[in-house]
Amino acid sequence: MTIADDATADGALPGPNDPEARVRWGLREWLMLVVVCGAFSLDALDNIMVGIATPQIKDEFGMSTSAAQWVVSAYVLGFGGFLLLGGRMSDLLGRRRVFLVGLTVLAAGSLLGGLANSGLLVIVGRLVMGIGAALTAPSALSIVVGNFPEGPQRNRALGIYTACGAIGYSIGVVVGGALTQASWRWTFVLGVPVAIAALIGALILVPKDPAHDGSKRHFDAAGAVTVTAAMLLLVYGIVQAPSSGWFSGITLGVLGAAALLLAAFVAIESRSPQPLLRLGLLRNKSLVGASLIAAAILGTYMSYQFIGSLYLQSYRGWSPLQMAFAFLPIGLMILTFAPRAGKWLGRTGLRWPVFGGMFAYTVAFLLFLRVGEGSSYWFVILPSMVLIGVGFPFAFTAANVAATSGVDESEQGLAAGILQTGYQVGAAVVLAVVTVRMGGEESPSHAESLTGYHQGIWVIVLIAAVSAFSVPIAAAAARRKAGSSRAGSPQAGSPDSGSPDSGSPVSGSPEAASADGSGTKNADGRTAESAGRSGR
Repeated sequence: MTIADDATADGALPGPNDPEARVRWGLREWLMLVVVCGAFSLDALDNIMVGIATPQIKDEFGMSTSAAQWVVSAYVLGFGGFLLLGGRMSDLLGRRRVFLVGLTVLAAGSLLGGLANSGLLVIVGRLVMGIGAALTAPSALSIVVGNFPEGPQRNRALGIYTACGAIGYSIGVVVGGALTQASWRWTFVLGVPVAIAALIGALILVPKDPAHDGSKRHFDAAGAVTVTAAMLLLVYGIVQAPSSGWFSGITLGVLGAAALLLAAFVAIESRSPQPLLRLGLLRNKSLVGASLIAAAILGTYMSYQFIGSLYLQSYRGWSPLQMAFAFLPIGLMILTFAPRAGKWLGRTGLRWPVFGGMFAYTVAFLLFLRVGEGSSYWFVILPSMVLIGVGFPFAFTAANVAATSGVDESEQGLAAGILQTGYQVGAAVVLAVVTVRMGGEESPSHAESLTGYHQGIWVIVLIAAVSAFSVPIAAAAARRKAGSSRAGSPQAGSPDSGSPDSGSPVSGSPEAASADGSGTKNADGRTAESAGRSGR
């Protein structure tokens, strides 16, 4: 996987001494960022809080274990299934408009779930909440990208954005535990006033979408239907596979149907004059690499949190609130380091924060393998929590910057949708694999439970380690390829030949280009002349 550096002559991003870095934001910029980050935090909070409340929901409505898991999975299904559509809608219809619609849908789903009188209505409410999140997540990221110029300002804004989202995942455990002590319904109802407040703030603070230029706006309906159906089937197949079996008829049938729909989508997009997803965007190595890293970041973290919750609550007998405070150090570390992550990107480039973050993940998961029947929280569990809290903001921020850097303004929402799809599908896939590795027993013995936790942790150790070390390996391969290209070029050594001293970005960077007879090509294969036309 390739994470590109938006490089200057010394191979790093524009640093803190760059004049742009000293530009101060006004009150409006700060408040707009608060509104957008608040919506992003709500997506994370919803994802975590209701997961903690699921046992109480199961007991109140007498749901089976397989039915209760859909309280969690329905949200992932709606979120992952509609992300690409939500991202493209923000490009075509306006990011502010889609953001407002998404918040409205999110509030409606939260209210439905909170007032539900049956398990089925709770699941429907969660599905609606996931669809709302699929609209707000890519539009929120594209609002940040579109309102803060590329470089130090955007890095700083994305660092703060990262802090809010990641804290939502971490603090959501504490908030969910506290609210569940009162009633599980509060984990739903809390989202209603937060969504309404964010909607009002967005109406006032987020700049209006540019006026339409009057040209005919085409929406690729066939592409939208096929890709949304494909993503829904893909996520559904993944989340139900642990209970049905990976090689069962239903799993193979659902995943096979998803593959056929994805093939149909590719065929439709390759022929459409104005596609929902311009396939050339997938040649942007930085975007694809960032999306793969995103899958590893959230997939391993959510799996770790799942195993940690089971270990502390089911194995050790801790209350939901005790477990919530056990995870609090992750949020505190993220709160400390995420706002500073953008400045570090300016000094180091994008690759090293990704490597450092995933390496910290790997060490954290290895440390957690020491857990046993009476392990000390302070000496066995806390160190892994701290390392995750340190690694998360650097890898998360770098992935967001890498995915959106160098992408044409008309495709920022789509790029954000692709990245967010990486996060959500990665979470679903990794958690499903981890669950299978842990064993499928309904009521395992005490010893079997601990063995299952260890086996699940080994899976996420492997994923984190491969993700970490793939970054320097890909960088070394890119340098060798660049060296070979310069050696074979008749103009090798000239100022424009791409030598290290020329300031040319590394292979796969958003600015990496090669000249041909028709003009300069960007990393995703577009000519500069066509860049502005690609999103229409």
